[in-house]
Amino acid sequence: MATTGLTEWAYPLAKSLLAEPLPRRWAHSLGVAERARLLAPILGEDAELLEAAAVLHDIGYSPDLAKTGFHPLDGARYLRDVADADLRVIRLVAHHSCAWMEAEARGLRDELESEFPREEPHLADALCFCDMNTTPDGTPTNPVDRVNEIAGRYGPDSLIGMFIRRAEPEILGCTARVLERLAAVKRQPM
Repeated sequence: MATTGLTEWAYPLAKSLLAEPLPRRWAHSLGVAERARLLAPILGEDAELLEAAAVLHDIGYSPDLAKTGFHPLDGARYLRDVADADLRVIRLVAHHSCAWMEAEARGLRDELESEFPREEPHLADALCFCDMNTTPDGTPTNPVDRVNEIAGRYGPDSLIGMFIRRAEPEILGCTARVLERLAAVKRQPM
């Protein structure tokens, strides 16, 4: 699949998997995609790729796709095996928002990393930034509040609660790197 036209393909697919069974997850995905559009100045030709990955990043939560219970892996496998998606989109979905840490806690890290090599770090940072700066309802937030919300929703002693606290320094690092790249672009003369 060519990288042009990715968003025209990705939005209807994500909507078909999330909008009806998980409307809040769909709202979140739309908000993450909105954040992705704001990063276009630092993404160049990868802007559409990131937006497509952003709207698709949580499709693994769809009841039709949930096989392992680990949504990055379930979503990436669907995109690879059923949707014939762009390899870079698949990789971004598989590894979004420090997924390797949660995979490790679930005993799935080797599976995740052997099936799906990681995408370029600047794109992984950008997708993490978009996800962790968006509330479950799709509105803008900041990564500290987002991490606190996730830990509170799942409970601090849950697998997700412990994973998100472990991932917090990297999530904050992703955000800092993206904001620095945005600031550098804004400082450049026209």
